[in-house]
Amino acid sequence: MTDSQMTPPPEYPRGTEPSPSPLPPAPSFVTNVPPAPPPTPIGVPPAPAVAPAPAFSAPAPVAAQAPPITAPPILDEGTYSQIREPRSTARLALDGKWHQISPRYVVSQFVQNGIMLAIIIAAALIVGLVFDQLWVWIPAGILIFVTLITLIILPRQAKAIGYMLRADDIVFRKGILWQRIIAVPYGRMQLVDITHGPLDRAFGVSQLKMVTAAATTGVQIPGLTRAAAEALRDTLIDVAETRRTGL
Repeated sequence: MTDSQMTPPPEYPRGTEPSPSPLPPAPSFVTNVPPAPPPTPIGVPPAPAVAPAPAFSAPAPVAAQAPPITAPPILDEGTYSQIREPRSTARLALDGKWHQISPRYVVSQFVQNGIMLAIIIAAALIVGLVFDQLWVWIPAGILIFVTLITLIILPRQAKAIGYMLRADDIVFRKGILWQRIIAVPYGRMQLVDITHGPLDRAFGVSQLKMVTAAATTGVQIPGLTRAAAEALRDTLIDVAETRRTGL
């Protein structure tokens, strides 16, 4: 077909030409973007950020304090009136009332050590004179010297021995140059024992021993009167039972 044979396009009257068909809308690639915050005016500080309110928490329960221990008055009958403290300002001091031992403890120890001195001297005389063994005076002299030094400082040591009944434990102290303080909780006590030898019974003094699960925390309080030892034993047993049951 030649160009002269092609069909000419239709002719329309002026003003009646058909409008071209609209193009399909272009695909949109814009995602949903949040609107930008309004700009802050110049010279106006930004508003401070408000921290979220903390969550309410109930206060921790406060553990009930143990009631104070009422010491029997008999613990202070027939004892020293004032405990002997080290003169140094760096000494370990506790708040509370110290209970002391009986002065008859010193008399009992003097008698017992005197008997031991007599036995040492008699044995040295027999071995040295009868068997002609003069070397025996060397160990005998050392034992006699140590015993005499012990008797000289014994009254000072006795005045430094004391014990204190606190709310949760009993505190025992002794010594002046080498001060030692031991605290034994009531709930750890397993046995409270009272012992006294023949001379202790003659002078009316006893020794109270507290035994716990740990062997290193056992405490022996010497020089107590018999009435004070029994009263202290009953008090410690009652308090220990109360602490173990949680009453």
